[in-house]
Amino acid sequence: MSLLKQAALVGLLLTSASTTALEFTIAGGQIFTPGLAVLNSPQPGTPLGGDLIEISLDVTTNGRLPLPPYSPDSPSQIHNISIFLSSYTTGRNFTITNGTATSSNFNENASLGNILFQEQGSTVKHVKWIWPDCLAGDGQPQTLDSARGAYNVSIRQSFRLNGEDFYTVFDVPISVTNRIGEEAPNGVARPSCEELGNELWEWEEIREGADEMGALFAPGDATVLETSGGGEGGGDDDGDGLGPVRPGAGSGSGLGSGAGGLKAGLGWLVGLGLGVVVLL
Repeated sequence: MSLLKQAALVGLLLTSASTTALEFTIAGGQIFTPGLAVLNSPQPGTPLGGDLIEISLDVTTNGRLPLPPYSPDSPSQIHNISIFLSSYTTGRNFTITNGTATSSNFNENASLGNILFQEQGSTVKHVKWIWPDCLAGDGQPQTLDSARGAYNVSIRQSFRLNGEDFYTVFDVPISVTNRIGEEAPNGVARPSCEELGNELWEWEEIREGADEMGALFAPGDATVLETSGGGEGGGDDDGDGLGPVRPGAGSGSGLGSGAGGLKAGLGWLVGLGLGVVVLL
């Protein structure tokens, strides 16, 4: 394909993209979600590649919540965290983890199991997911049918907060534009995109079943987290339901919400995730 045709295709991808405003509450490098988990990485707008994607989540709300297994009567707990990689530009929707591990013909960890029970004793869970085969390549997408380009890391949390159950959806835009080799680590073939693929629901359908909720527990947020016994590590120190906070965290250490804090609004072209505009 000529360079002129390639440029025209990329230009078409850009012009067909829609613009949206996305708002994140970030403090000390952490992204606070509408739920009990706190995202450490990836950061919004990051170009990714390599052997795999690593998603780092603190599942104790920075030490306020015990690790599972929870006490059955605990008023605050995480039921489940599911993570998907989805794109309305490519029409792809891949399962990273939905609580059940699955295997492909070539890779026994095509999708991952319940992340809450990974890395026992650690408050931070590192979800390491091998890129599937159709994302192999280098650079921006060059054809209209390319699977590479702009994606959302979609984090779905089912949890109980102070006796009330919630389900939230939190999307973090990234771009799959860095180099991804044809082979996975250790020289094995990459998992099949067809085996990991799911139907991509319309955004309105996803939101219809989700609770609207802002970012929780950022520095300056006055929400009290009620807990009771059980679990290992983290959680309450004196039974007041608050528990310890992350050392060094404060609204002045980043773009946290609350007094003295700021919220960073990111607006860009969803199609390729190339432009980032910070709105204060």
